[in-house]
Amino acid sequence: MGANRMTMAAVAGEEGKMDDAGSTLATVWWVMLRLIEKHGIDPEQFRETLGIAPEALRDVDARLPARLADAGFELAAAQIGDEAFALRAAECWHPSHLGTIGYAWLSSRTLHTGLKRIERFSRILGSRVRYRCSEDGDGVRLSFDHGRGDATIGPLFADFSLSILIAMCRVNAGKRLCPVGVDLRRPQPANPQPWRDFFGCPIAYGQVADSFLLSSEVANAPLSSSNIPLANTFDAILVEQLAALIDDDIVSRCKAHVLQHLTSGTPSAQEVARALGLSQRSLQRRLAALGLTFQGVVDETRHELARRYLDDPGKSVTEITFLLGFSEQSAFTRAFRRWSGMAPSIYRGLQLA
Repeated sequence: MGANRMTMAAVAGEEGKMDDAGSTLATVWWVMLRLIEKHGIDPEQFRETLGIAPEALRDVDARLPARLADAGFELAAAQIGDEAFALRAAECWHPSHLGTIGYAWLSSRTLHTGLKRIERFSRILGSRVRYRCSEDGDGVRLSFDHGRGDATIGPLFADFSLSILIAMCRVNAGKRLCPVGVDLRRPQPANPQPWRDFFGCPIAYGQVADSFLLSSEVANAPLSSSNIPLANTFDAILVEQLAALIDDDIVSRCKAHVLQHLTSGTPSAQEVARALGLSQRSLQRRLAALGLTFQGVVDETRHELARRYLDDPGKSVTEITFLLGFSEQSAFTRAFRRWSGMAPSIYRGLQLA
């Protein structure tokens, strides 16, 4: 976790702070870098422009802020100038780029069980994206939500993700596999041929969701690469990874809610739990499993913010007292002394000396 936080600091610009808008598995970025290289862009220069530390891409557990993916697609779109460029992600993926999910996919009994596995563990790939695998008439539909609403980069996320998934299906079931149909939220492009060529099936544009439909026969056919004991082993690893990610998210969401309401007083555990859709007991139990308490999270949040404010000579201690939700300066002084072993004025003097 320490190395991961240093990576986050390098790319987010704020020490130890995970981006509140979500995160992505860092190794997925290898697909993006290979993709832009296929379009004639120097991947190292691209990475440096976005401020991504190279060590992050070598750490199988590292995560990067989701906003970097947004910036990456915007930059790639501007440099490439081809609205179909993200479809070539299908040529760039490797199981290792998707972490344990990639290898669990290869071991799946059928495409249907593989797609259900993607749905279950997709949050590991990106905390803002969602996949849904459902039976649809005489077929199995995989729907994708990139979590960007109507943002202009949304169609690029859809092309990138759906093309990789179709490529994954073709690795397991044969290169000639084609969906029964594809629905895309994007309006029909001026030149729809690249989409027809890649998917090899009817495409409906301007739909309510991005998805593809496989026939039941194709989706439920046993795969020669199936290895159920190995898939179960990978699933156990993924369950642990997902639990750790959700727990980490609980802490960051707690801190975010506390930060939003500090100026009007410290929110109670019950208020924060309600905002997170949990009972107070559930929140406290999940924090306890991490060796934390709600008051400890509040104190850590206040302490981090206090140090940041004290580093700013433009903010008075009286103003900081208010911003941190203390009713009196003496209460802030006592709390800061408990956190750091010194008074705020002494800390500020040391930082600004």
